[in-house]
This record gives sequence, C-alpha cells and structure tokens, in this order.
Amino acid sequence: MAPRVRRPGRLADFRRLAQDPTLLAGLLVAVAAVAIFVVYPLVRILAEGFFLRGVFTFDAYRRILSLPVYHRVIQNTLVLGVLVALLGTAIGFLYAYTLVRVQLPRWLAGGLRLLVMLPIVSPPFALALATILLFGRSGLITRGLLGLETNIYGLPGLTIVQLVTFFPVAFLLFEGMLKALDPALEEAATNLGASRWRVFHSVTLPLLVPGFAGSILLLFIESLADLGNPILIGGNFNVLAVQSWLAIVGQGNFQLGAALSTVLLLPSLVVFAVQRYWVSRRSYISITGKPTGGPGVGVGPIASVGLTLFCLLVAGLVVLLYGTVLAGAFVRVWGADYSLTWEHFGTAFARGGRAMGDTTLLAAMATPIAALLGLVVAYLTVRQRFAGRETLDFLAMLGAAVPGTVLGIGYILAFNKPPLVMTGTAAIIVIAFAVRSLPVGQRAAVAALQQIDPAVEEASINLGADAQTTFRKVVLPLIRPALLAGMVFSFTRNMTALSAIIFLASPRWKLLTKEILDQMELGYMGVAIAYTSVLIVIVLVVIGLMTLVVNRWGRAVAVDLGLSRSA
Repeated sequence: MAPRVRRPGRLADFRRLAQDPTLLAGLLVAVAAVAIFVVYPLVRILAEGFFLRGVFTFDAYRRILSLPVYHRVIQNTLVLGVLVALLGTAIGFLYAYTLVRVQLPRWLAGGLRLLVMLPIVSPPFALALATILLFGRSGLITRGLLGLETNIYGLPGLTIVQLVTFFPVAFLLFEGMLKALDPALEEAATNLGASRWRVFHSVTLPLLVPGFAGSILLLFIESLADLGNPILIGGNFNVLAVQSWLAIVGQGNFQLGAALSTVLLLPSLVVFAVQRYWVSRRSYISITGKPTGGPGVGVGPIASVGLTLFCLLVAGLVVLLYGTVLAGAFVRVWGADYSLTWEHFGTAFARGGRAMGDTTLLAAMATPIAALLGLVVAYLTVRQRFAGRETLDFLAMLGAAVPGTVLGIGYILAFNKPPLVMTGTAAIIVIAFAVRSLPVGQRAAVAALQQIDPAVEEASINLGADAQTTFRKVVLPLIRPALLAGMVFSFTRNMTALSAIIFLASPRWKLLTKEILDQMELGYMGVAIAYTSVLIVIVLVVIGLMTLVVNRWGRAVAVDLGLSRSA
C-alpha cells in the first residue's frame, strides 16, 4: 500500500506566513479591518432587527410580513430592480457593441465614450434633478413647451433615471469583454458561410452569456442600493432603501429600520454570490493566453446606421440632462423666471464652502486607505496560500455588494457606544468611504498582480531579497499604474456617495451630497443644482490631476468596475 502524501496543513501555512513579519502584519491588519468595519456592522444590523429596548422580539419582522404596505414596498423594490437590470443591460450592451464593432469616426467614438462616463463621475441623484426640471410638474418640456400636466414621479421617472445612471456599469463590462473576444471563432463561422446575423446570435452572444448574467446581477444590486433617486423622484412609489431610511430618520425606530435593511440585504447577498460565480467563469473563459481582441466580424450597413442612431439618442439624452443641470444653476427660478443669475452659486459657496472642503478632504483621506488595504488583501489572496483566503476576498468585496443604506445603519448601530464610539467624527466617515471603495482598489490590484509572472518575484528572492524588499522594489513599481487608476475611481465613488453616509454626516463634518439633498427638501432647487455642478467640477478636476499622475508613471491597466459605482 502506497504511503499517503501529507499536504501542508493550515498550521503550516500560518507558520510560513509568520516567518515574514511584514506578511503576517499585513494579514492581521486586513483581517482585523474587514472583521471590525465590514462583518461587525452587518452582524449588528442583523441582531438589531430582533431586539427592542434590549428585549428579544419578532415584532419588526411580524410587522413587515403582515402589513400590506410593506408587501408593496418589497414588490416595488424587486420590480424596479428587474426593470433596471434588464433594460440597463440591453442599453449598455448595444452601446458597447456599437463603439467596439461599428467603424465610427474616431472623434465620434471618443465623444460617445466620454459622454457615457458622465453618470459615473456625478452624484447619483443629479439626473433626478434634471429629470424633474425637464419633465416635472413645472418642467421645461412638459409644461413649458408642450403644455402638459404630467407626473414624472413614481416608477416611470425612477426607471428612466436609474437606467441613465447605471447603464454605464453594463457598458464598461461589455466593452472589456468585446475587446477581449477572440475573433477567430467569428471568422471561422463566417468562412463556413454563416451570415452576420447568424454569427452574432450563434457565436458572439453565447460567448457573452457570463457578461449578460453579471451585468443583470450588478445592475439589480445598484438599483436596490440607490437611495438618492427614489427620495427625489420616487413619489408614492416606495422602495426598501427609502423605507428603512424613513424608519430611522422619520420614526426613530432602529429595530424596524434594521429589519427592513435585513430584507434589503438578503437579495443583495444572494445576487452578489451568483455574480461572483459568473465573474469567475468569465475570467477563466475569456483569458486564453493567445492574441485576442481583434476587430471581429463587421456590422452590416443597415445595422451600423441603426446602432449609431441609438447611441446618438442615448448620448443626446445624457447631454440634455447634464446640460439642464448646468443651466438650472444659472436660472433664477426654474419654471417661472428663466433670467440668468449667479445668485445660486454665490449662495452655494456661502453656505456650502465648508461642505465642499470637508467632502474633498475626507474623500481624499479615504482614497489611499482604500487603495493600500485593497492592495494588501489582493496580494494576500493572489500571491499567498492560507486557509480562509477566499473568505477574506469575499468579505472584503462585501463593502460594495451591501447596499449603502444597510452599511450606514450598521455603522450607527456598531459605533454609537463602547468599545468604539465614532459617531459624529471624521473617522467614521473616512472608514465608511474606505470600506465602500475598498473593492475598487482591491480589484485593480488583483488585475495587475495577475498580469505579473510570479517568476519575477521568485528571481528577486533567489538573489537574496526578503519579501518586503521584493514587494517594495519589484512588485509595487509594476502595479503602481493600476493602483493610481483604482484611486481615481475610489475618489469619485467617495465624493458622490450618499446612501452610506447620509446617517453619518454631522454638524461637525458636512458632506456635499447630504447638503444637496437638504437643499432639495427645503425647496432651494437652484442652490441644490449649483452644489451639484460644483461637485461634478471638483471630481473632474481631481480625476484630471490623478490621470496626469497615472500617465506620468506608466500606462494604466484596465480596472474591473463591476462593483465600483453605487449610491
């Protein structure tokens, strides 16, 4: 009988890590950060739904399960999520397919791609503001031009706003997949006599099935997590994110808010787990190691015209909405007095100068923290082997998978009393920013590390360098462009966040997105739009500066933005 081969056990893995104090310290810091600032708040919010003034009770869940109003809220949330997921995926795919496969003039393709990036670098509710100005009760188009008394509030308006807000996520996913497809399969089908349409639906679409599944799941999560748009344009169409926010802010009922957040959390976690499965399949299927990314089978002239017109229509809607945001800041009273004025900007800088400074400072502080922690987690999960490696990677990604409302309520519950009291401080906002943008830096670092041959690091170690020196002098310079690219997206996410920090803002630290929402609730539409315009300009300026740094240090690698944008 052959002797059994003993494999290194868990203890051996940790002994190996312990031989390098830097690796061990990085592992302990990463595990502690994820456990305290991701897992613990989620556990607290799950537990809070079962306790009322310290007494265990099912009252909150019994109320949710028995009252028809909550049945309607859950149904509304799921209907909206499904609509946005399906339609947003279709729009994102057609837009990406056009830019990758249709032979457009370079200036047109560049302009169309630039326009689709605008929703990513703007606050999540900017488009809701523009939609109200154009199609609301006093809308420029509905009432001003057409003389119609329409009601854009509710499911129709909310669906349109979320589609324009979130379809760029699907676009980025499909653009990367289409560019990575091996054109040899399509060319082989064409050589066998297949028509363009047959190649498209029998070869191209099946290769993109993981992308469709991933996009649908991602947009479903984005829709569930959105808070700003439903507050502004949802009307009587209530969703879970808003209902949990109202339960805490309006009623002061933390148990009901926690229970509603748990109901919101469960489908998000299920969808996130399925999404990770599809993303892992996509990664193994599309990366073959062979030269790929050719032009593929061309698009016929009629289809090219149709697809181009479709993209121009979508881009025109984006231009119209963002042009309205900019114009609304210079109009005295929208719907009544369209004379130009600088008054709104003057009021915005007078009232919100501190919020602008605080938001930029806190976002800037959180960005390198998220990038560094994401780098540590990525290096440990990609380059090291130890028990719990996949669990650490999964839990770190939860910061983006969990709806921001859920995370914000969890932070209030977890850090409002000893041993960690941080409510009202800058620390809790910075940590919330960092946790929400951690997956962006993590995925950027993972993408870069997977492109580096481990033999490079092994050569350094064989020449006598320890792990710390190898990482600092060999690995870090190679992945620096990816890290800087990830920081650009992290900063954007931090500046435009609302749902995760709406519970955490305080008089001591004012946040611009919260100020915009407050101005809207008070009826100061012009000031709110001025705030929004300033926020977009700040984000674009910082992105421009960081992009210059990225270009100076080397070519930026692609970053998987599947979970990088959420309110």
